[in-house]
Amino acid sequence: MRFYDQDSGEIRVDGTNTLDITRDSLCRAYTMVLQDTWLFGGTIAENIAYGKENATREEIVEAAKAAMIDDYIESLPEGYDTVLTEDGINLSKGQRQLLTIARAMLPSCSILILDEATSNVDSRTEVKIQAAMAKLMEGKTSIVIAHRLSTVKDADTILVVRDGNIIERGTHDELLEMKGFYASLYNSQFN
Repeated sequence: MRFYDQDSGEIRVDGTNTLDITRDSLCRAYTMVLQDTWLFGGTIAENIAYGKENATREEIVEAAKAAMIDDYIESLPEGYDTVLTEDGINLSKGQRQLLTIARAMLPSCSILILDEATSNVDSRTEVKIQAAMAKLMEGKTSIVIAHRLSTVKDADTILVVRDGNIIERGTHDELLEMKGFYASLYNSQFN
């Protein structure tokens, strides 16, 4: 997203070097869901709508449904008009993460970055979040950064990074066949 420009080489988006694209234009092409959720004091609807200027209530509800958080929101006495405390501390980590996924569903961006989006939740909540993320990733170029390999195992290409260097590259099955670092990590997590 050009928060930092590279020292060497090129990063291209649709064949164009990112250095030739304005930061503003590049940032509008991306949606991000980070490990650390960011919510603000305001209603649930306002927090979701932050992802798209002038979002309608219908769009907000559809995004929440797609993120699998609508049932929870509707169970609250004030529903979408429930006011969140600063940083959403009146919600569980999983609920906060699902709200940020709902927010990311609103803009029509072509590139998605998921940075450790399931690292702070239990395994049961992770399954729900992964299902919401799969829906979010549909039709987008997705960059998924994760230590939990269940998050990346369906990726078209997995890059295994160790000490800042790419040490392995391939699909999940190809990496398991290599019996290298990825395979040992996978086996330690799932055996």
